[in-house]
Amino acid sequence: MIVRILGEGQLEVPDAASAELNELDSKLEAAVEADDEAGFRSALTDLLARVREVGVPAAHDVLKPSELIVPQPDATMAEVRKLLTDEGLIPG
Repeated sequence: MIVRILGEGQLEVPDAASAELNELDSKLEAAVEADDEAGFRSALTDLLARVREVGVPAAHDVLKPSELIVPQPDATMAEVRKLLTDEGLIPG
């Protein structure tokens, strides 16, 4: 799947990472819902780190739509709140 980190670019992430990314996404969503700034910052950092660890930068000459969009590292809780759906950032 193609994941875009806002402000950084696209990464090709194996589908096998979906369950783990969903778990990290749930922690991020819970922190946003609880208005827990420290938990939010930690959860966002963990999610971004894992996407970067398992992902491989997508080729710059290949244009594919992003299947998932993840906020940039300095995103505010308000910005992330706007990106959340009923399923968090990552559906599933």
